Amino acid sequence: MALMLVSMTTFAGGRTTKSATTSGFDWNPVMDAIILVESEGNPKAVSGNSVGAMQITPILVRECNNILEKQKSKKRYTMNDRFSVEKSKEMFLLIQKYFNPENSVEKAIRSWNGGVKYSVKATNKYYRKVLAKMK
Repeated sequence: MALMLVSMTTFAGGRTTKSATTSGFDWNPVMDAIILVESEGNPKAVSGNSVGAMQITPILVRECNNILEKQKSKKRYTMNDRFSVEKSKEMFLLIQKYFNPENSVEKAIRSWNGGVKYSVKATNKYYRKVLAKMK
């Protein structure tokens, strides 16, 4: 996976989690804001195919596993991993490293909501919600 520096930080809900950086960029504020928007911090949240704190879909799990396979990694994610905040964040970081190597916060937020080929117009409301939670 990406260059990961690990330290401890307090998650918005008061829980302590590992801090994750890729290529020197700290994604924690973005991930924590997405968690608040997606599930209000509930790791057991379910909405259709989307589950967990980050509301991860089966398609995203498959994409992560495809990336890991291309990287010749033996690691694979399961559908149940979506209920783990830590593993959900790992999947987010893997997706960002692969599809967003420039570490664009805007691209990360919009693509989390609208997919890799997101529409700016269709993701505007979501983007504003996440940015508001980051402040």
